[in-house]
Amino acid sequence: QVQVVESGGGSVQAGGSLRLSCVVSGYTPSSNAMGWSRQAPGNEREGVAAIYSGDGSTYYVDSVKGRFTILQDIAKKTFYLQMNNLKPEDTAMYYCAARGDVASGVSHYLRHLLLRSDFHWWGQGTQVTVSS
Repeated sequence: QVQVVESGGGSVQAGGSLRLSCVVSGYTPSSNAMGWSRQAPGNEREGVAAIYSGDGSTYYVDSVKGRFTILQDIAKKTFYLQMNNLKPEDTAMYYCAARGDVASGVSHYLRHLLLRSDFHWWGQGTQVTVSS
């Protein structure tokens, strides 16, 4: 059974940094895609970053581009979201998600995965709170 577990959330002041971690167990695909999405109270879930394990291709939505970095350590089956220069509007529950059998990391496909939340497995979320 595939499990996706996030950690690393917390409270920081604006301008600060956090690193979220995501461990995937029970699944060892030849290639997959991992994504981070977030949901603030009263808002829809928003995909923010994705990575294709095959070649490390990444995609970011404009609101986090230049501030967030999605990283992978395939040997450890662990993915990270490094978040720098955090803003109050980044406050949300952050979810890690995984999708297997991904054949390509082209940007429009990773964008599709994020926009449609088209992943196979999801974690329970970790809260990030940014105060002004």
